[in-house]
Amino acid sequence: MNKGLSLLETMIMIFILAVLLQVGATSFHRLEPKYRLQAAAWEIVSRLNHARFRAIQDGAPVRVKFGESRYRLEEWDEEANIWRLVDGSALAGVTLKANNTPVFYPEGTVSNLATILVSNDRGGYRITLAMTGRVKAVPF
Repeated sequence: MNKGLSLLETMIMIFILAVLLQVGATSFHRLEPKYRLQAAAWEIVSRLNHARFRAIQDGAPVRVKFGESRYRLEEWDEEANIWRLVDGSALAGVTLKANNTPVFYPEGTVSNLATILVSNDRGGYRITLAMTGRVKAVPF
C-alpha cells in the first residue's frame, strides 16, 4: 500500500499553486490604483477636518496648502508673524489640484473656500469646503 505523494505529483501541485498565485497577484496589482485613490481622498478629508479642529482647539488659524501630490498643514505663529509647518505628507499614486489654500479659524469657519481634486488613472474625487467648515468628498 502506497502512502503519500510521488515527487511528480508534488511538483505538479506546486506548479498549479504557483500559477494560481500569479493570477491572484496580477488581479490585486490592478486594484492598487483604486485603493490608493480612495486612501488619498480619505486622508485629505481627514486632514481638512483635523486642520479645522486644531484651529478651534489652539485658537490660531491653520491653513492647508496643496502641491501636485502633497499637502502641508501650517499654523499661524502670532509672535513671529509666519506660518509654521505642523504636518505634511506626499500621496503616492495620485495627483492633487486645488483652486485655493483654505484657512481655518478658531471660530470653526474657513476662508479661501477650496475645491480639491484628487485623481489618478482609476478616477477621482472632488473634495469641497463649505464656509461653515464642512468637508464633502464626491467621486467623479
